[in-house]
Amino acid sequence: MTLKKILLVNTKKLFFILLIACIFPIGNAFGHGIGTDTISSFNAGEKLISVSVEMPMSFENESELITITATESQTKDNAKNVTFLIGLFHENEMIFRNYFFTEDGILTIKVTPTDSGDIQIIGEKDDLLGAWHGTTSEPIQLTGPIFKDGGLYNFEIEVRTIDEPTNIIEDSGVNYADVSVISTQSFEEIDLNGEQITFGTRSYFDKVSDFSYNADTKTVTIDMPFDWSEKKMSHIPVIHVETHFPKEFLEFSTPSYSGSVNGIELFKSSISVDDYSVEDERIVHFVLLQDHIRYIKNELKRNNLPLDGDMQFVLSTSEKPAFPLEAYTKSEDFKVNLSWDPVLIEPGVETNFIFTIRDGRTNDPLRNSDYTFVLIQNGKEIHRVNGLAQVGGEFEKFTFSEEQTGPTIIKFENIRNTGQETEFAMVVAPEFGTIVMLILVISISSIVLLSRKSSIGFASRL
Repeated sequence: MTLKKILLVNTKKLFFILLIACIFPIGNAFGHGIGTDTISSFNAGEKLISVSVEMPMSFENESELITITATESQTKDNAKNVTFLIGLFHENEMIFRNYFFTEDGILTIKVTPTDSGDIQIIGEKDDLLGAWHGTTSEPIQLTGPIFKDGGLYNFEIEVRTIDEPTNIIEDSGVNYADVSVISTQSFEEIDLNGEQITFGTRSYFDKVSDFSYNADTKTVTIDMPFDWSEKKMSHIPVIHVETHFPKEFLEFSTPSYSGSVNGIELFKSSISVDDYSVEDERIVHFVLLQDHIRYIKNELKRNNLPLDGDMQFVLSTSEKPAFPLEAYTKSEDFKVNLSWDPVLIEPGVETNFIFTIRDGRTNDPLRNSDYTFVLIQNGKEIHRVNGLAQVGGEFEKFTFSEEQTGPTIIKFENIRNTGQETEFAMVVAPEFGTIVMLILVISISSIVLLSRKSSIGFASRL
C-alpha cells in the first residue's frame, strides 16, 4: 500500500473533535430559537398592556406548560380578570381557537401531547363568554396530537375582558406572537463516489423545507420559510439552524466553512463547527442575530434581490484554517492559542508551532508558564519536550519524517505545573496537495466553557 493510501485510511479512522472557533453562548446556542415572544404595548380598552407567550422548544416530557401573561405597560403589574381569545396555527392550519380566562393575568395551560385522537381542552368554563379556566388545583389541560411536529407556531391573541370579568372589550385588535418547536429532519444525499450519505438538520426556528448536497462543489443548501416583513422580524432575536453529517465523511470535512443567506455572504461569527456534542457526527451551526438578519435584508434590498418568503442557507467548504485555534483545560483555568507555520504540515519541512498560554477567564497571557509539549501519532509519543513561556507566548519546532504522517495529536501537559492539560489534533500530509488537511481541536471542558458564554460579537466579515 502506498504512503498516500495509508494516510487516507488512517485519516478515515480519526475522530474529529473541534472546539467552536467563533464562540456562541451554548446555553442559548443549542437552544437558540423563539421559546418566548412578547407582544409590545397595545390598547385593551383604556389600558395599555403587553402580552408574553412562553413555552418549551421541545415536548420531551409527558406534559409541558404554556404560559401567557398580560402585563400593564405603565405599572408593570399583571393585568386582572383577563379573557383572551387565542388562536393557535401551525403551517397555516388552525389547531384551535377558544376563549381563556385568568384572574391574575397569568394563563397556564398544561399540554399533554398524544400520538392520536382529537385535540381536547379540559377545564371549567365561565357563563359570560364560555371561556376556559383552571381550578385552584389544576390548570387548563390541552391534550391530543399537538406540538408533534417542529417548526414555527403562531398565536393570534385578542383581549376581550380586563379589570372585571364583565368589562367586555369590543375591539382590542388581533395581536401575534410566534414561538418555535425544535425541528429535526434527515436527508439522504449522494457523494462523489456515488455513495449514500445521511445528512441531518436541526432548526430552532422553522421547519426546513428543502435540503440538498452538491458533491461537485461541496456545498449544502438549506431552504427554510421566512417572513422578511418588519412586523415579523422585530420579534426574532436569533435564528439557529444546524447541519449534521458523519465525521467519517471526509469529502465535506474541512478546517472551516463559509456561508451565505440568499446570496449574501455571512459574518465569521455566524458559522461555527462542533465535533464534540455527538460522538460520530460533525455539526455546523448557522447562528444569525437580529442585527445580522437586518444586514442581510438591507443587502438584498440594496442589490434589488427578492424578499420572497424564504431563507436559503448555503454552506461551503473552506480550506483556510481560522488561526489561532483555541482549547481550554478541564477546569477552564487555562486556555491555549495555537497556530503553526507553514499551514500545510509536510514531512521534511520544519514546522513552527506558535502558542500562547492564557488565563482561561480573563484571556490575559500568563508569564513564566511552564509546560510539556507532546506530539502523538497512533497512540505513541513521537516527541516530548519541557519548556517555559516567559511572556506567555512561545514556539516549538519539529520536523516530521516521511514515516510520521497522518493524524497527529498536539498535547500541552502539566501547564504551570498544575497537572492540567489540553490537546489539539491535525493531519500531517505526505506531500502538498495530496489530501485536504484537516485541522481540529479539542478541549475536555468545551461544553462547560460554552455554557458560560453570554454574548456574541458582531465580527468582521470573512
